[in-house]
Amino acid sequence: MSHIRWGLLVFITPVLVWLTLLILLPQVDMFIMAIRAEDELGVMGFTLGNFKLFFMEPIYWRTFARTATFSVLVTFLTFLITMPVAFYITKVVSPKFQGFLAVLVLMPFWVSELVRVYGWMILLRESGIINHFLIKFGLLEQPIEMLYNDVTMVMGLVYTSMLFMLVPLLSALESLDNNLIEAAYDLGGNVWSIARKIVIPHCLPGIVSGSIVVFMLTLGNYLTPNLLGGKNGLWFTEQIYNQFIASFNWNQGSAFGFLLLILSSGIIWLGLKLTNQRLGKVAQ
Repeated sequence: MSHIRWGLLVFITPVLVWLTLLILLPQVDMFIMAIRAEDELGVMGFTLGNFKLFFMEPIYWRTFARTATFSVLVTFLTFLITMPVAFYITKVVSPKFQGFLAVLVLMPFWVSELVRVYGWMILLRESGIINHFLIKFGLLEQPIEMLYNDVTMVMGLVYTSMLFMLVPLLSALESLDNNLIEAAYDLGGNVWSIARKIVIPHCLPGIVSGSIVVFMLTLGNYLTPNLLGGKNGLWFTEQIYNQFIASFNWNQGSAFGFLLLILSSGIIWLGLKLTNQRLGKVAQ
């Protein structure tokens, strides 16, 4: 028993050190900074004024509401797109091609997000490839601006998030017995009834797991909304960036960052309650 305990301690110590140094301590330090601010005399003290500013200034909480709404939309669209892809790879295509298709889907994510976003900008800008061919085939008389709007921003966020929804869905669908689907067809089921009564309930932990990851990554994304959304693509992470970098107000930026963590955790908790899922089961 002593050997087992020492072995467990050896394996769990690096994890605990990693969680403490890179997650717990930074969050504690950010909270301490968030509740500190200078008074009229320039003396640093403890206050909740940094948090009050978020609720008193409409630009801040409206930006967060917009960010959360678009993050939910992106999560839903990502699921709608990746679910048929995952089902095709795991249940339709021949097993000898499944690995090839999975690698093919993962290949775009071998490069950084910045490269992928600039790729979309090259495609969609006025002098880009899409406008070039639309004009060449006579569908347009002059190029149109496809960048710097909410539709393009959502499209870019869905594209950058697909991998994190696809992997949990592939794992969940692989454990689904094909005989259940065949039996449902034999009993008169159609595509929609089988998906609603068999596939979706079986994959629900994977769906919730992927949705949590996609939602959190989208909510905290800065690069894609800034490059594809343009000036009008208000995103809450930009407000945090402005406080830290533009205004050098680290206390206010820490308060916004901590609020982002708390509010996003609340949204995830609500989603778990609505889907009747437990975080421990989803994280497996």
